[in-house]
Amino acid sequence: MQKTINYIKEVIEEAKHVTWPTRRQTIFFTITVLVVSVLIAYYLGALDNLFSLGLRALLTK
Repeated sequence: MQKTINYIKEVIEEAKHVTWPTRRQTIFFTITVLVVSVLIAYYLGALDNLFSLGLRALLTK
C-alpha cells in the first residue's frame, strides 16, 4: 500500500512541473485538429469514390 501512496505523490509532484497550454492554444490546436480531420476525410472519400467509379467501369465492360 505504501508503494501506491508514494507513486501517487510522485505523480502529483511531476504534474506540477507540466507546462499546460493556454486557453487560446488549446482552442487553436482543437480547431486545427478538426480542420485537418475534415480535410483528410474529404480526401479519402474522394479517393474511395474514384476507385469505386474505376472498379465499376472495369466490371461493366
